[in-house]
This record gives sequence, structure tokens and C-alpha cells, in this order.
Amino acid sequence: MLPKYKRILLKLSGESLMGDKSFGMDPGVIEQYARDIKGITELGVQVAVVIGGGNIYRGMNEKDTGIERAHGDYMGMLATVINGMAMQAMLEKVGVYTRLQSAIKMEQIAEPYIRRRAIRHLEKGRVVIFGAGTGNPYFTTDTAGSLRAIEIQADVILKGTRVDGIYSADPEKDKTATKYSRITFQECISKNLKVMDMTAFTLCMENKLPIIVFDMNKAGNLHRVVTGERVGTLVEN
Repeated sequence: MLPKYKRILLKLSGESLMGDKSFGMDPGVIEQYARDIKGITELGVQVAVVIGGGNIYRGMNEKDTGIERAHGDYMGMLATVINGMAMQAMLEKVGVYTRLQSAIKMEQIAEPYIRRRAIRHLEKGRVVIFGAGTGNPYFTTDTAGSLRAIEIQADVILKGTRVDGIYSADPEKDKTATKYSRITFQECISKNLKVMDMTAFTLCMENKLPIIVFDMNKAGNLHRVVTGERVGTLVEN
């Protein structure tokens, strides 16, 4: 089946890498993600990835720790690079050529982020992982994902989560929550639905970049999304 999208940015949370653990990484989860990504590259889809760092470092309350916000954010950026390295290693284990680019220079382990080089890697069929967020404190990895997706001219952001779409309320807490199959950016704002942080969400809305929120933990879902099946929730203008 032909893919619906030529170039995607896959946004994963750091917590998704934990699996059933309370901290760190579950190699089984990372391998499933790697094999799912490999499957869509074999369809000819160009894949960029942004991973959060919440499984390693979630930020701490400055009042309790004495670590100021900017300093803590840089610590979080380093956690995203660790996750990016783990994903890179697993992708290469399953036979996918991969490049890790970092918004903070660390030449021994990652290329510096260069937009034109990233696009060239994608055109050559390599998976590009963007680490260290935007390289700036006070911005989330959701914002980094939106920014990189716009810069590389991705067709869509695929936000892989633990739930199978966007609901009217948290489905893990409210059993009466209803799922949306399609929704507009404006409706998400008016209903106060937390799809991404507002900076990331506004970037997508202003640049007419659709977002699909779906359950990444179900093997094969990524393939279904890129081939146009109705999986998860589509957010668009």
C-alpha cells in the first residue's frame, strides 16, 4: 500500500520508552518502535524523530532543589540525547541507517543540527533523530518537534502516546470521556484540550501542519497511520 505521507516527524515522549518500568528504558519497547519505524521507511517514508527526556529527567521544583529552571532545562536536554542515542542504536541494530543531530554541540556523539544536512539525510533514506530540544531553556520537546517539522517541511507530526487519540477528558481517569476522530485547532483551544503545549500547538496551527495523536505502543499503528487508515485523532485547520 502506498504511503499517504512522504515525510513525517514522529514525536515520542520519554515516558513512552519506560514501558511498565517506573524509570529508565524498556529495551522491548524501543525495539518495537525501531521495527515499526523500519517498516515505514521500507515504504519510502522519510522519518525524523524527536524524543522527550521525561523517563530520565522531568525537571525539578527549584524551591525544593535549588536548581534554577534554565539549568534544569539543560539537564533535560541532555536526557533527550541519551534517549536519542538509545533509539539510534536500536534502529541500526534492526538495519536502519540513522543520524543523530543535537541542538547542543557534542561532536563525539552527535552531529550538530544543520537544517540542510538533516533534509539531505532524509532524502537519502536515513532516519534523523533530533536531540537536545531546541537548544534553549523554557521550550519543551513538543515545541522542538513542531519547530523541526516545519523546518524540514514535514507533511505531518505524528504524536505517539499511550492513548489512542484525543478525548474530551483523560480516559484513564474518566470512563465517560469521548474520543475525537477529527478536530480543528480552534476546537482544541476552545475546549482546552491539552494536545501539546501552547507554543508548539500554535506553531503547527499557524503553519497549517496537521497533527495525528495515536497509540504508538500498539505494534503496527505507525504503519496504519502513514498509509492513511483512520487511527487516533487528526488535528487540522
